[in-house]
Amino acid sequence: MFELRKLPYSKDSMGDFLSASTFDYHYGKHHSTYVNNLNNLIQGNEFQDSDLYDIIKKSSGGLFNNAAQVYNHDFYWDCISPSSTKLSDELQDAINAEFGSLNGFKEKFIQAATTLFGAGWCWLVYNTASAKLEIIQTSNAATPITEDKIPLLVVDVWEHAYYIDHKNARPAYLEKFFTHIHWAFVSKAYEWAKKEGVSSIRFYINEIHKK
Repeated sequence: MFELRKLPYSKDSMGDFLSASTFDYHYGKHHSTYVNNLNNLIQGNEFQDSDLYDIIKKSSGGLFNNAAQVYNHDFYWDCISPSSTKLSDELQDAINAEFGSLNGFKEKFIQAATTLFGAGWCWLVYNTASAKLEIIQTSNAATPITEDKIPLLVVDVWEHAYYIDHKNARPAYLEKFFTHIHWAFVSKAYEWAKKEGVSSIRFYINEIHKK
């Protein structure tokens, strides 16, 4: 059985970025429901004893949607922080090489997240094939790990992620998000992506969902 992960901070620690009410709704209801649905959907079939990574890679339909949304939310909570943290020099160099500067990355990332139609996610990933960083959009529950692209950073742009605090002003939410990025976590994800490739995804998932 999978369990709802613990938040790495208190639900009232994000100031005017995300309120405690948003956490009660987004984490306490939406994320929790995905976990409960996943547990119900794997009962009595070939996925009952599988790791979350394998379920995401091998399933489809409603089972995939719920499994992927558990992971997507797990990762999102680690990508934000109540206080500012610093990028590693290695990640800063990679961002400069691909986007010109951190401001150049911010502009492209927020544009991609703003223009994603409907519900979904905007990611910074490491593409092992090209050894480069990429910004990609995914709709609904889709996640880059199905394509063996390694997530480094994600922002949730489903309306339930921001509507309580920012109404329909997605750009305002994204500006606040950028000031709360947990760059130390993103930097560590980049370090492990380069060292371990896609194995770093499984390691991350299994650290949260220990069997």
